[in-house]
Amino acid sequence: MKIAITGGSGFVGRHLTQYFLERKHSLIIISRKRQASKHPLIRYATWSELEKDVKVMEGTNAIVNLAGESINQRWTKAAKERILQSRLETVGQVADIVNRMQNKPSVVVNASGISIYGTSEKASFVEHSEPNVMDFLSGVVEQWERAMDQIQQTRIVKLRLGIVLGNDGGAFPKMMTPYKLGIGGRIGSGKQVMSWIHIEDLCRLIEFCIENEDIIEQINATAPHPVSNDEFGRALAQTMNKSHRIPVPAFMMKLIFGELSTLILDGQRVLPLLAVDYEFQYKYPVIELALKDLVKKQT
Repeated sequence: MKIAITGGSGFVGRHLTQYFLERKHSLIIISRKRQASKHPLIRYATWSELEKDVKVMEGTNAIVNLAGESINQRWTKAAKERILQSRLETVGQVADIVNRMQNKPSVVVNASGISIYGTSEKASFVEHSEPNVMDFLSGVVEQWERAMDQIQQTRIVKLRLGIVLGNDGGAFPKMMTPYKLGIGGRIGSGKQVMSWIHIEDLCRLIEFCIENEDIIEQINATAPHPVSNDEFGRALAQTMNKSHRIPVPAFMMKLIFGELSTLILDGQRVLPLLAVDYEFQYKYPVIELALKDLVKKQT
C-alpha cells in the first residue's frame, strides 16, 4: 500500500511512519522543507512542490493528515491564530491535492480532537454526540472539521484524538515527572475524566480506518475505559512504585499554564463506540496495561 503522511515529524507522525515501515508500506512524507530519504520505502515531498505538480501522489491509496501547530504552548492571541490557521490551511492544501489527482486516494484520515464535545465531569460522549463549542479548543476543532468537508471524491475519516500516551512525546512524559520526583498526586479535584489511547493502539486504529471501507466521517480515537485524573495518578504511582499523595491545586496549574490548563483541569468521558462496534481489538484497553508497557520501556 502507498500512504502519504503529513505531519510525519511530529510525535504521532513518527510512530505512524515506523509502524507502516514495519509493514512494508511505501510512504510519502509531506512537509514544508525538502529532505533526503534514507529509507528505500520513504519519499519526501514539500507542499510547494505539490502545489505545482501532484504526479508523485499518483497511486496513493490513503492520505493521513496529522499536520498542525502544537497546542502545547501558552495560548497567547498569536498562538491561538497559529493553531487555528495551521489546521485550516493544511486541510485546504490536502483538499487541493486530492482534487488535482487523476486517481483519487481511497481515503483521507484527518486528525481532529475530542475537544469538539466540550467538557463535562458527568456526561459521556460518543461519535454521534453533538459538538459543543464552549472554549477556544472546541471552537478550533469545530472549524477544523467543517474545513475537512472541502475534501471531495474520496472517503473521509475524522479521527478525534484523545490524550495519546507515549514515552517520546505528548503529555505522558510531563505526567511522569512529578512521580519520578516523589511529588505525584491528583491535579485539581482529580475528578476530571481523561479519555486516552496508547500510541501503538492509535497507529493500529489509523490502519484499521484505512482498511475498513465502512468507516465514514468521525471516529473517537480513545481507549474504551477512560479514567479520572486521580485514578490515572494512582495507577501510574503503583506502576512506578511511587507515592500518590501530594495534590496540585487548580489555581497553580492556571498560573503556570494559563488557558492551556483547561486540558488538564477539565475532563471529557469520550467512548469509542464505532471502534468497538466495528470490533477493533485494542492491545491496551485499560490504563494499567498501557502504563505497565510504557514504564517498562523506559527501564
